[in-house]
Amino acid sequence: MRPASLVRLPGALHLGGRWVPLRVVRHPRARRMLLRVCAQSGEIRLTLPRHAGSREGLAFLEAQGSWLEATLARLVPEPQPFRPGSTLSVADERLTVAAGAGRAVLRQGAVLHVPGPEWRVNARVAAWLRHEAQRLLEAETRALAARLGRPVAAVAVRDPRTRWGSCSAAGRIAYSWRLILAPGFVRRTVVAHEVAHLAEPHHGPAFWRLAEDLLGESHAPARQWLRGHGPALHALGRAPAESGRASLPEAAPLG
Repeated sequence: MRPASLVRLPGALHLGGRWVPLRVVRHPRARRMLLRVCAQSGEIRLTLPRHAGSREGLAFLEAQGSWLEATLARLVPEPQPFRPGSTLSVADERLTVAAGAGRAVLRQGAVLHVPGPEWRVNARVAAWLRHEAQRLLEAETRALAARLGRPVAAVAVRDPRTRWGSCSAAGRIAYSWRLILAPGFVRRTVVAHEVAHLAEPHHGPAFWRLAEDLLGESHAPARQWLRGHGPALHALGRAPAESGRASLPEAAPLG
């Protein structure tokens, strides 16, 4: 594969016109150098065997540059920060972001008015979406848990990279706030999945029977949708990675 010229920074690479995070690790049982790309975060992970030196690792990155760029383009969409004019699907309703007055984000019909300078719009829209996600997901979770007759200790929204929801043994349920941007059937499927874990902590046959009974339909369509569109959800509201000094640390201390 044709080598690509890579610009490297501490913890980052410049590929395809964007900065992407780079993590270099040393694994004592690795027999060869490995490259993986995380579809959720876009992070490139370079695994080095114990005997490999930093220069060898960098040469390997250079040789695989074209493959990395093609893989990123396929798996990890470009960051899509929220800006005036952005159109979002929020709980199955279309909203357009527009400049606003005053101090608070205000929704009026199909328009989301965001005050302040443009450079603050992305963070303010994301904060508003998190608040809406918390309100909606908590209401749906508690309503479904009441049907099941199980208590919920707490409901929280976060921004995990690898899970859309989780349920602890203590009954604390957490979701990705980005579910507010997914179709309603996807959000409701994740809620049914996590609420079912209040009664069935594992993924055995009894769990799947309960989860689908709570939802009233199969979980397969939502799981398929998230596999195909999940990376695009993770790109929304993210600003392009910032650059730092043009140098790359030695790999050994990173293991």
